[in-house]
Amino acid sequence: MTAPHATTAQLSLSADEARRIALRAQGLLGAPDRRAGVRGLLRRLGAVQLDTISVLARSHELVPYARLGAVGRQAVETAYWSGGHSFEYWSHAACVLPVEEWPHFAFRRRAMRARGHRWHQLKDRDGACAAVRDRLEAEGPLTTTELGGGKNGGEWFDWSETKIAVEWLLDTGEVVCGERRGWKRVYDLAERAVPDALLHDDIDDRECVRRLVAQAGTAMGVATEADLADYHRLKREQVATVVADTELVPVEVAGWARPAWADPAALATAPRGRHRTTLLSPFDSLIWDRPRTLRMFDFTHRLEAYVPRPKRVHGYFAMPLLAGGKLMGRVDPGREGETLIARQLSLRTAGAAEPMARALVEAASWAGCTRVRLERLEGAAADARGALEAEVAHALREAG
Repeated sequence: MTAPHATTAQLSLSADEARRIALRAQGLLGAPDRRAGVRGLLRRLGAVQLDTISVLARSHELVPYARLGAVGRQAVETAYWSGGHSFEYWSHAACVLPVEEWPHFAFRRRAMRARGHRWHQLKDRDGACAAVRDRLEAEGPLTTTELGGGKNGGEWFDWSETKIAVEWLLDTGEVVCGERRGWKRVYDLAERAVPDALLHDDIDDRECVRRLVAQAGTAMGVATEADLADYHRLKREQVATVVADTELVPVEVAGWARPAWADPAALATAPRGRHRTTLLSPFDSLIWDRPRTLRMFDFTHRLEAYVPRPKRVHGYFAMPLLAGGKLMGRVDPGREGETLIARQLSLRTAGAAEPMARALVEAASWAGCTRVRLERLEGAAADARGALEAEVAHALREAG
């Protein structure tokens, strides 16, 4: 890192320095903070995306696994959903958020109220919402099923009045989801679920955005305004009006077309330590911003789960391989009993065979599998099939 020669000069970072800063900020470079565990990681990242897809595990389980190693899946769920430490709300998408962030999303709750609806409109809003409030007050936290059911009997988006009402109350902050039970949201009254010191919408819109921009900057280490906006899905102009009022400092990154901002704490010491070798969820916050991923890792990343099968290039749930601080390949995993299947696998170089094998075996062990089977290999992976199979066999023997 090149220090500025005058107060008006900006710090200059190489692309490699920026990448390492980002990896450390995301908890993927250096020793993992096992004492802080999943809850500490959630506070560090600020948001962990939720998604319905489950291949080896759901994405919100894969995110701590990638950073902390073989933390038990039940331990992950308990860390998220017990003790009132987190809540679910709209950030980058539907995300688990630290409960301390509740006041900072007041601007979004106000915007929802002003809009008047999300996707569905209620025929009798007052009556439907009052009925949900009364049930929750009398009976405590409930799922949609326990409230009476989520569907009218048609397509998946044909929601019942009860489902629309409880989701509307969630959007506007009267109701909180602080737990998932069997993947179902469990709803409770905000006044009961959110600590009194945090249960307010007193922070104005600008200050909410400023605090979220600052948090995103810390979580990413170094970022452009577009990166900062994408982290919690803010508007670019919102970021531009507040970023100078955060503690983030302007920097220049070699090869980046736009100016960037960095967390001063991330600049204080050079990023050092062990790089994590792991498979990443397609929804991992390191790579969920596709333009940033391309700029930082020279890696084109796209989730193809919702792409028709004939048009998929890398597979349904392709998980990038992180090794040596770089994205070195990807695999579309599957599972049959105790066998993890690499349905489709590609490597950037034949030298990535060894870290890919280790990552596959580690993921298999974590998911309760004892075998790994390679199916379709492409490019450098096909050329290195023999080496890859040998490395997988070796890693399996070492895993015991």
